[in-house]
Amino acid sequence: MNRVRAFALFWWDFIVGDDYRLALGVVLLLGLTAGLAHVGVALWWLPPLGVLSLLALSVAEAAWRQRRSAGRLRPD
Repeated sequence: MNRVRAFALFWWDFIVGDDYRLALGVVLLLGLTAGLAHVGVALWWLPPLGVLSLLALSVAEAAWRQRRSAGRLRPD
């Protein structure tokens, strides 16, 4: 059972990684694209644009956190 658990934890860490919101965003993008493709709408450009948007949001949030934490550590 330890091997099964280790295998599951490996895939969780590999897919989700550090930020579950990025993984969830990618899954939602793929689901939306698949659903719209099923009804005949060609949105092949949506996943790359969505992933780039998610990446930009993630980098902006990391920069914001970095600036916020740097501001707290300044000596008075």
